[in-house]
Amino acid sequence: MLVTRPTSSRGRCTTQVEVLSSRILIRPRDPEAAWAFYGGTLGLAVSREFPGGVVYFLGTGYLEVSGRSAEGPVGPDALWVQVRDVAAAEHELRDAGVTVTRETRTEPWGLRECWIADPDGRAIVLVEVPPDHPIRKDLR
Repeated sequence: MLVTRPTSSRGRCTTQVEVLSSRILIRPRDPEAAWAFYGGTLGLAVSREFPGGVVYFLGTGYLEVSGRSAEGPVGPDALWVQVRDVAAAEHELRDAGVTVTRETRTEPWGLRECWIADPDGRAIVLVEVPPDHPIRKDLR
């Protein structure tokens, strides 16, 4: 994938960056609790481990949970995670003691979503794409 960025006020792209891989990095307040949550409770498979961190498979991407943050609450960003059956995922995670911040519902844009929180309060949006949703029909 090539990503271009405007370098002038006229919006003309003059540079290109070839993206080979990507991952989301999070710095939890309590790494052990975060590893237990992402690897244990959510059941994400480990891509690799290294001193002070774990990289998980996250669908077609990666989630790196490493380091430690001593700062206060996390920001308004969220992880978007597609699942097969969002209502079943909500039920299973609720039974496991995960904080559900918004129950499963169909949003105006047609996706079924449930919002949960990780141990630091970081929002995770569980998403089910219905069979008739335009995302499934986009042939790009």
